[in-house]
Amino acid sequence: MRQAQIVELARKKGGVTVEQLVEAFDVTPQTIRKDLNLLCDRGALKRTHGGAMHPSGVENVEYEARRQIATDEKQAIGRAAAALIPNNASLFINIGTTTEAVSQALAEHRGLMVITNNINVANRLRVAPTMEVVIAGGVVRSSDGGIVGEAAVDFIRQFKVDFAVIGVSAIDADGALFDFDFREVKVAQAIIANARHVILVSDSSKFARTAPVRIGHLSQAHTFITDHCPYDSIRTLCAEAGITLIETSTSKLDRTKND
Repeated sequence: MRQAQIVELARKKGGVTVEQLVEAFDVTPQTIRKDLNLLCDRGALKRTHGGAMHPSGVENVEYEARRQIATDEKQAIGRAAAALIPNNASLFINIGTTTEAVSQALAEHRGLMVITNNINVANRLRVAPTMEVVIAGGVVRSSDGGIVGEAAVDFIRQFKVDFAVIGVSAIDADGALFDFDFREVKVAQAIIANARHVILVSDSSKFARTAPVRIGHLSQAHTFITDHCPYDSIRTLCAEAGITLIETSTSKLDRTKND
C-alpha cells in the first residue's frame, strides 16, 4: 500500500525525496530507501540523488498538466515572490507555470513595467489599469504560449530592469539549472544578464526532474524561492553565495542570507 502511494506521489509531483517520504509516512529513512530500491528495480520509479522520480518526470509534460502539478505550492511561491517586488518596479517574467503564479500574485501591484516572453502572463496582467505590459517578439510556441528565438533574445537585451522572475525545468544538487528547449534557454540567459535582482522560483519537484539544456547556475540568482529545499548542498551553496533562500512550506517563511 505504501509503495503504491509513493508511486502516486511521484507521479503527481514528478519526483519525491527520502526526506519528504519519511515525513509523509512517519517511517525511518532506511524503510523508505528500501521501498525506493524495490520500486526502481521494478521500473516504477527512477532513482535520483536523495530520492526518486516518476519515469514521466524526464519529459516535459503538457503545459495544462503542469499547471495542475503542485498548484498550492506554486501559489505560495508566487505570493512570496510578489512580496519582494515593490510598486513602480520594472521586471522580466519568463515562461513557466510557477512564474505565472507570480504574475497572478502581482495583479494588485501598481505602476509595474512587466516585460515578458510569456503570452499567458501578458494576458493576465494586461487588464491591470496601472501596469505597463511589454511582450517580446519572436516565435510563439503553440504548446505553452512562450515566445522564443533570436528575436526575443535581441528584444530582451534592450532593457535593464530591477527584477527578473525566472522559472526552470530542473535543478541539480550542485545548483545547475536546466530546461528542455535551447531557444527558451537563450531567452532565460538574456533575462538573467539584464536584471539587477534575479528571483528564481521553483517548486521542489524540479529537484527530481532532468532536462537536457543548461541555463546556468543557482549562484547567478539573488533570491531562490521554493516550497522545500531537499538538498543540504543547495542550502550550503545559498549560504556561501549570499543567496536568500525562502521556503514557503514552513508555517513561517524561512529565510537564510549571508551578505
